Amino acid sequence: MRRLFMLPVLWLGMALQTSAQETVYSRAPLRQNPYQELPLGAIRPQGWLKEMLLRQKSGATGNLDKLYPLVMNERNGWLGGDGDQWERGPYWIDGLLPLAYILDDKELIAKTKPWVEWAINSQQPDGYFGPSKDYGPEPGVQRDHSHDWWPKMVMLKVLKQYYSATNDQRVIKLMTNYFRYQLKELPDKPLDHWSFWARYRGGDNLMVVYWLYNITGDKFLLELGELIHRQTFDYTNAFLDREMLSTKASIHCVNLAQGIKEPLIYYQRHPEQQYLDAVKTGFADIRKFNGMAHGLYGGDEALHGNNPTQGSELCSAVEMMFSLESMLEITGNVGFADHLEKIAFNALPAQVSDDFMTRQYFQQANQVMATRKMRNFEVNHDGTDLCFGLLSGYPCCTANMHQGWPKFTQNLWYATADKGLAALVYSPCDVKTKVADGVDVAFKEETTYPFGEQIRFTLTTSAKEVTFPFHLRIPEWCNGASIRINGQHWNNAEGGEIVKIARAWKSGDIVELSLPMHIYTNRWHENSTSVERGPITYALKIGEERKLVKNDKDPIDYGKSYYEVRPTTPWNYGLIRTERDKLAEQYIVQKKDTLNKFPWNLQNAPVEIKTKARRIPSWQLYNEMAGPLPFSITYRFESAQEEEEITLVPYGCTNLRISQFPVVNK
Repeated sequence: MRRLFMLPVLWLGMALQTSAQETVYSRAPLRQNPYQELPLGAIRPQGWLKEMLLRQKSGATGNLDKLYPLVMNERNGWLGGDGDQWERGPYWIDGLLPLAYILDDKELIAKTKPWVEWAINSQQPDGYFGPSKDYGPEPGVQRDHSHDWWPKMVMLKVLKQYYSATNDQRVIKLMTNYFRYQLKELPDKPLDHWSFWARYRGGDNLMVVYWLYNITGDKFLLELGELIHRQTFDYTNAFLDREMLSTKASIHCVNLAQGIKEPLIYYQRHPEQQYLDAVKTGFADIRKFNGMAHGLYGGDEALHGNNPTQGSELCSAVEMMFSLESMLEITGNVGFADHLEKIAFNALPAQVSDDFMTRQYFQQANQVMATRKMRNFEVNHDGTDLCFGLLSGYPCCTANMHQGWPKFTQNLWYATADKGLAALVYSPCDVKTKVADGVDVAFKEETTYPFGEQIRFTLTTSAKEVTFPFHLRIPEWCNGASIRINGQHWNNAEGGEIVKIARAWKSGDIVELSLPMHIYTNRWHENSTSVERGPITYALKIGEERKLVKNDKDPIDYGKSYYEVRPTTPWNYGLIRTERDKLAEQYIVQKKDTLNKFPWNLQNAPVEIKTKARRIPSWQLYNEMAGPLPFSITYRFESAQEEEEITLVPYGCTNLRISQFPVVNK
């Protein structure tokens, strides 16, 4: 096994503070993946992305112990108390810990310490770790989930990240002993012994088993991996059979988001084509039967089709992002990076408030009222699912939403199997690591992406010269990228490929990547159309009236207050049918001169698109939602005679929106 150790270096005149971190490469017989995750803290956000993480710190992520004391206090079972011993505590730390170490924030790191220390010190002589009392989710309330395998999987992810940041060898000892315990216990108490969740989410367990094997080489871990795979829901055959994803209510939306990576996690041990085919088929069927323009799918909570008024759960967004990040590392598939950006730049910012204090449980691709109302969802929580609140809908998302942006930041760059460095997902950031035979390098990535087309990489290295390959992803939507090195044209590239620049590098070298963004459209439910540019889906700009509602009805379940949002401008527009070669004429892109440090709201939207549309009088509110979507381009389609100019803005800037439009003939 090869390991890449990071030692202190000088970078841009400042001391680079690192611990004894390492990049973990594959060990035979596991397949050598093309990309490997860098140590936690090697990538630092800048620009708008840093602002997102700082808002998490000052918002719910950094203060959930104060905002949600019923669960996130000293009575939590994961702190040794008699409170919640299930998923919510580990969920929170699974986002708080990477945020803390990415920001190198001592206050946040201190908040994670009691959880990490208690988990490590909880290990029993037989290898079991975690709460052993049968309590939760509220203090003193018993439940039959003692020793449930599922919440341990979340804490394993936490400890894996903690080790990546600190190299604390106690993590290796704990995991080794716990996995021996699993190997002994799972035959009699399989993953679904206490609850069905672990059976559907076993891929998270398997992922950490293989990660530990790459460090220790303990052969029993491979045996355990086979056992976990056999006990995990068979996603491979479910995707290949093609029935599950075409059937409503066939699988829970978050189980799908987490489980879709399991065939490719297992592929590392058995690199057979069926696992690649299964995931490819799975994504195609999600798109066909349940997909929506924001990158997710109808799942409120079980799969519920592709009507744009069906809900998509926030937990689905962050878990699907993590699955895509994991699969990108294993395969280098450009489509996974594209899909990751689609969710991160559309669904994620739209579902959480600007101050990161409230969120929706479900969001709608066509969302014209975010109010308390029972809707046509598979699961309803007394009508609060669309309201922006800390606890509205269901509290799992209150605990789990925090992992989205930190893990996205952590997966912007990767080490490569050919001893180079890869920029596979784009946002403003800095990265510091080693390449070649241990040479210190750093890149500064400057960009207004995903709104702008230009990305500039500036290299600093401790060596006079160093030779290594630099990998750059060209998104599938890009019709012709160009690359310049030190001001000189180097090459052009087509969408859907990874370009490798192998050369001798020196400090001050600059790589400029241009990703031209053009207007394109996609078809959805009832032949509706989305308007897209680059990785962003554009939605109708709707005037918003935001109202704080005091919750006197059920404050313990759904919070003492929440926000409702209602429209103040019309929303029932149909786009005018336009030939593909005329899209640039029909949709006029207008860009602001500067990018606000927080671009994700209507006031700061960096890009707007002007176009013509016509009102559809029969398309009205139904149950405080956009009513049944008119089928596009029908004969003598009913619409107003006059055309109006409408404004489209990035989906992630909206609280109310139409993103899948009916289309009317000219």
